[in-house]
Amino acid sequence: MLTIDRATYDGIVAHAKRDHPDEACGIVAGPEGSERPERLVEMVNAAGSPTFYEFDSTALLALYKDLWARDEEPVVVYHSHTATEAYPSRTDIGLANEPGAHYVLVGTREHGNNEGPVEFRSYRIVDGEVSEEEVSVVDALPPAPTSQGVPDGR
Repeated sequence: MLTIDRATYDGIVAHAKRDHPDEACGIVAGPEGSERPERLVEMVNAAGSPTFYEFDSTALLALYKDLWARDEEPVVVYHSHTATEAYPSRTDIGLANEPGAHYVLVGTREHGNNEGPVEFRSYRIVDGEVSEEEVSVVDALPPAPTSQGVPDGR
């Protein structure tokens, strides 16, 4: 199950609506091994396409250098589908190279960048196998445990 805070959820949805009719893309980073989606990082769709997304290779390298410097990893990799169901395409599955990540798809086909609901679905994609998982949107993530196992109050 993906547990995500309301502000991050709203940020991903706003990005998907803002970039419509092109696909939006980005990640949510968190401390390595934590499963905590804490820091939204919007990326530019280098493909500039309504049917395909691509991270710019220079921006992606800079992102990973930043993640490594912060001891973070991509907890969520997200993009939008602007004209089709929020389900991974064959291309999406082939590009899924973070086996520990949650792959979020936001469907904007019904309302585009106007007011209205979106599809917000999360998947695990490992070795080409796709499994949908439940999404829980909470007001705030619970405090992170410290190295002694006690919440640090963040």
